[in-house]
Amino acid sequence: MLVLQVAIVLVIIIGTGAVAAFLAAQSNRDAYRDRMIAIAQSVAGLPTVVEALLAKDPEQQIQPISEAVRKSSGLSYVVVTDDQGIRYSHPNTERIGEMVSTDPSIALSGKVQIETQTGTLGESWRVKVPIYGPDDMVIGVVSVGVFEDELKAQFVEDLPGLVIAPIAAAVIGVIGSVWTGWLLRRRIYGLESDEIRTMLDTREAMLHGIQEGFVAVDAAGRLVVVNDAAARLLDVVPEEIIGADADAVLDEELARFLLSGETAETPVLSGERVLVVHGAAVTVKGRDVGHIAMLRDRTELEETLRDLRGARNFADDLRAQSHDFSNTLQVLSALLETEQNEAALSFIHRIGGGGALATDQLRHGIEDIEVSALVLAKSARAQELGIELVVDPASHLREVEHDDDLLTIVGNLLDNAVEALGSRGGTIVLCVRDDVSPERIFVSVDDDGPGVPAHLRDAVFEMDVSDKGRVAGKERRGIGLTIVKRVAQRLGGTAVAEESAIGGARFVVDVPWPEDAGVQR
Repeated sequence: MLVLQVAIVLVIIIGTGAVAAFLAAQSNRDAYRDRMIAIAQSVAGLPTVVEALLAKDPEQQIQPISEAVRKSSGLSYVVVTDDQGIRYSHPNTERIGEMVSTDPSIALSGKVQIETQTGTLGESWRVKVPIYGPDDMVIGVVSVGVFEDELKAQFVEDLPGLVIAPIAAAVIGVIGSVWTGWLLRRRIYGLESDEIRTMLDTREAMLHGIQEGFVAVDAAGRLVVVNDAAARLLDVVPEEIIGADADAVLDEELARFLLSGETAETPVLSGERVLVVHGAAVTVKGRDVGHIAMLRDRTELEETLRDLRGARNFADDLRAQSHDFSNTLQVLSALLETEQNEAALSFIHRIGGGGALATDQLRHGIEDIEVSALVLAKSARAQELGIELVVDPASHLREVEHDDDLLTIVGNLLDNAVEALGSRGGTIVLCVRDDVSPERIFVSVDDDGPGVPAHLRDAVFEMDVSDKGRVAGKERRGIGLTIVKRVAQRLGGTAVAEESAIGGARFVVDVPWPEDAGVQR
């Protein structure tokens, strides 16, 4: 880098110096040209010279004038000839009366002639102008010039001034290049280019290979790193948001956490995902250069835990059913051993419709298997808390091909109702219908709990807004309803909170049929 910078500086300075020298030489010649034209025209216009050319012995008058002009102007020569090219003045008096050695025809034609020619005195830069008589006829020529050797000598004399400036500029440029190289090397911690490339390749491989999301902002709050996992969790295209302000492209809560430099692990909602975010401030040599955040998707974890809880609830119910069945068999065995056949038969008829998992009453018109299984799992959970989960007999739902969003809505609404009733028990009524409006699904969940105050019915769908008290083990409130609202809005539907006819809260969601919504997760 240093050699490249020095080479660039030297090339520029040498090139600039050469151009400056050429322009100086050209300027000097142009100055001489203008001066020679002015002097030649002045001599050609002198009445004394014109009268001398028309009189006898013109050299007696013209030679003194020409020599005086030559000496005072600093030119190499001033020569006056008649219209035949015969000299009447010359620095060498022996040449007076001779024919000029160069062609005077151009000047005799009335034109000003400017060129380099070689005459009796040597090579010179000369100007020839015509001398006009009383009748505007050309009666002679004035030739003035300066030797090329003198022009070169003058250029060489001025050359030190042209050389010193570029040399000084070169020294300053080299010193500046050395300082820039030192500063740059210090900024990159003394690393070479191949080392930097290796580090960047390694960093890219690490960032985009890890399964957790990684987001970084600089001190100004602009996004500088978004790895593949973070792009998937945030549903963004890294190339489109890198360099943008974090609070302009990320969800408000995530941007606020990222810019604050918080380090505590905190769940935040981004879109429809619940993310566990762990942040840290980045300092280099005591200077704050930005903040980073690691993102983990708690949505998938919660779904797994919910499925696990459902399986455990089913296992508990099956164990209870097995225990009840064992008791039933013992009663039947005793009746049969005592030959009380009619009593045994009556007992069988009496208990024949029993069972711990009465699934029929929880399905009614719900034909979608996954929604039915979800309702059954929620019912088992509610039963543990002394809560009765009832499916409205008016429910009607045919098989849904893409039911992920519907499962999210129903599951979160039922979880919210269970939390609202808590351990004090109560009743939850679920209604799912697809026959109210063409190609739309209507979901409502009623409970007979404390309900939602009127002033909170709009805000209850926002993060951390809840009328319920803090529940042990839960750090955030209102996430489930917020997700329901966002899913409904993404699908083009609505989610509202109302007062229930059974005394508590009623949550109503109306969304298009998933296949027509055009959105798949």
